[in-house]
Amino acid sequence: MGFERTIEEINEKIRSGKVVVVTAEEIIQMAERDGYDNTFKKVDVVTTGTFGPMCSSGAFINFGHSDPPIKMQKVWLNDVPAYGGIAAVDVYIGATELSETKGFEYGGAHVIEDLISDKPVKLKAISYVTDCYPRREIETYINRKMLNQAYLFNPRNAYQNYVVAVNTSDRTIYTYMGILFPKMANATYCSAGQLSPLINDPFYDTIGIGTKIFLGGAQGFIVWEGTQHAPSVARNERGIPIGGAGTIAVIGDLKTMSRRYIRAAVFERYGVSIYIGLGIPIPILNEKIFKNVLVRDEDIHVPVIDYSVGRRKRPVLGIVNYKQLRSGSITIRGKEIKTAPISSYKMAREIAQELKTWILNGKFFLTNYVHPLPKEQNVKSLDINTIDDLEVEV
Repeated sequence: MGFERTIEEINEKIRSGKVVVVTAEEIIQMAERDGYDNTFKKVDVVTTGTFGPMCSSGAFINFGHSDPPIKMQKVWLNDVPAYGGIAAVDVYIGATELSETKGFEYGGAHVIEDLISDKPVKLKAISYVTDCYPRREIETYINRKMLNQAYLFNPRNAYQNYVVAVNTSDRTIYTYMGILFPKMANATYCSAGQLSPLINDPFYDTIGIGTKIFLGGAQGFIVWEGTQHAPSVARNERGIPIGGAGTIAVIGDLKTMSRRYIRAAVFERYGVSIYIGLGIPIPILNEKIFKNVLVRDEDIHVPVIDYSVGRRKRPVLGIVNYKQLRSGSITIRGKEIKTAPISSYKMAREIAQELKTWILNGKFFLTNYVHPLPKEQNVKSLDINTIDDLEVEV
């Protein structure tokens, strides 16, 4: 149709209160009701959302200096080790790090949630002594209001599709996809499907480094491609990856986030993870982008993987779509299997609605990305090598 918008034009409509914003669910219904052309010309922004376990997450924290000062070498927050090899009073705490006293019951994700909840957190640190840092150890309590900086920095979030997990063995197994019962008695999956951010922008036409996002109930940004970003996987006829593909690294101010959208989780006999609420606005700049946001659950295909095989490459037992998964059961190799998500579609819907409200109320403006995400890239694997296996160039 040749009709195009710019982000600057959309932001001006936000300022004037004339912007038209709908969620990724609502755009589908609107196109059916009002027609393709009318909807394309009318809608400026489509909001997306997801809420699920995103293990590759954590927080950078600066405590400020004690008197006398200490160069924190080893650090614990509520008995959870934090990495202190950055500077004297800067640390990074990973969401999946386990408590040295409580094990699987408590971890870095719980520390992050406790900080967001304004609970006191016990800080313990030890160090070697230097002339400028004469203190050898410190033990005190902190909360987020006392911190100079505390920001969520997540190396890999918002997976663009993933897999369905089943277990063909005769024993129950415990995984990051939840508990999988023997002989394919259940199947678990983890995606917001048609609401998922990178599913609605499958080729990263609007999502890139510098994109402003909803992160944990606050405003954040995409800062890089996520670890294991793999856009070159096989895609279906709509261009949707069949399985895990793109990822994003994100950052946001922990001190302004809400516990509603950041929650610690324990996966039985597996470990600790953290649920992250994340939403991204998709500006409808042209018809290609508009077509992509009309994606439905039935358009998104995902492989069913046998997690009982403890190898890097597990057997693929079939391909299903998210409409089938959300119906409550799928059929694989003639067997009907009950399905359950480990992510929350209800919360994904809420996040998309909340982001929509922010934009309509002039509290959130869109950004042009400063650099695109890679559109072609595969994930490398780790092999067991000897030093002689590796060629050294001189």
